[in-house]
Amino acid sequence: MPAIADWIQGPEWAVAVTVAAYAAALLLRNKFKWMHPLFTGAAAVILFLTFTDISYEDYRIGGDLILFMLGPATVALGVPLYKHSQRLRRHIPGILAGVMAGSVVSIAGAWLLASVSGLSTAILYSMIPKSVTAAVSVPLSEQLGGIPELTAVLTVLTGLIGSMFGPMVLKLFGIRRDLAIGVAVGTASHGIGTARLVNDSEWQASVSALSMSLSCIITPIFILPLYWLI
Repeated sequence: MPAIADWIQGPEWAVAVTVAAYAAALLLRNKFKWMHPLFTGAAAVILFLTFTDISYEDYRIGGDLILFMLGPATVALGVPLYKHSQRLRRHIPGILAGVMAGSVVSIAGAWLLASVSGLSTAILYSMIPKSVTAAVSVPLSEQLGGIPELTAVLTVLTGLIGSMFGPMVLKLFGIRRDLAIGVAVGTASHGIGTARLVNDSEWQASVSALSMSLSCIITPIFILPLYWLI
């Protein structure tokens, strides 16, 4: 029987493990509605790597391939955006204002947390793009001088937390309008949050998809002044 070291040389095994873990998580979600498949699937992959003593560097060979596919997967979220394009045009000023405010708050929050905690500049640059999709946040972090691997983790965590708790928290604060929920989730939780809204409301998902796209443009622009100051 071949040793583990013999079959982890290529990317295929990491892709297979990731897909299998997510498929199993979806089956669990069908039985236990409160279990988020991304959270469960990620936990399963982490446990697998821990118990098999496989390093993250070995897993990343296939993980980067999955990360590359995030681009095409994110484009698929444009379907509800296209279907509601006429209606969205009437709300462009409000959506744009909300995305700009959300991007500023996200960047300022990361900067404040890093400053108060005494974190290094590299970690700060790794944190500030966390609210945009990984296809943008990871290369942006690398160009700023951050740690791409840390940015990838923070980006997924941000999207996951927003997907799991975002709509619930918004409703607790009395925010129930579809437009407001879509802007908040899309700006703060990128593709993961948007994918969650597809199951709740196609209109919310279309607003979220547009907000996510605008955030990918606005956030790098707003980061530039902070980069020059630091």
